[in-house]
Amino acid sequence: MPAFFFALLATFLAATGGRDQRLVSVLARRLGANGPLLVAGWIASIATAAIAAFAGAALAQLMPPAGKAMFVALALLLGAGELAWPVRPREPTEPTRSLVAITLVIAARQLVDAARFLIVAFAASAGSPGLAGAGGALGGGAALTLAWAMSGQMEARLPLASIRLAIAAAMLLAAVWTGLAARGIV
Repeated sequence: MPAFFFALLATFLAATGGRDQRLVSVLARRLGANGPLLVAGWIASIATAAIAAFAGAALAQLMPPAGKAMFVALALLLGAGELAWPVRPREPTEPTRSLVAITLVIAARQLVDAARFLIVAFAASAGSPGLAGAGGALGGGAALTLAWAMSGQMEARLPLASIRLAIAAAMLLAAVWTGLAARGIV
């Protein structure tokens, strides 16, 4: 069960203010906060979390226990780096109304983000990739639901840069602690 909750929380936090969340917010403002857009976001989150959990399960077979802990530390470190990196997304000039295209674009943005890398790490280290994938899907879907509900007002209402930097600092501390614990220093 810890893999589920860690993946849920880490995915939600790492997705906060991310490219996929901002895209859904912009599309909700332009196209209207309709149900199909929300469903497209959830489909993308479920699919990318499943891919990440599958990759984590495959990696778990190759890693020794100490390597798994270091992999989590590395995932947290990379997540902190991505969160600290400024996000300057371009708004789509002509957003398509094709839900298939929207789902694919959201999924493409999610496949290479820190949140999915964290799901891979939790799936590899916790020994329960299904729970890590389910938690990651719920966390990612919840982050997109928040963006959808705010319909383009997310950047105006929330200090996203400050939130991302605070989460990055917390993830950096967690990465250092996890890495030191894996090496037996703390």
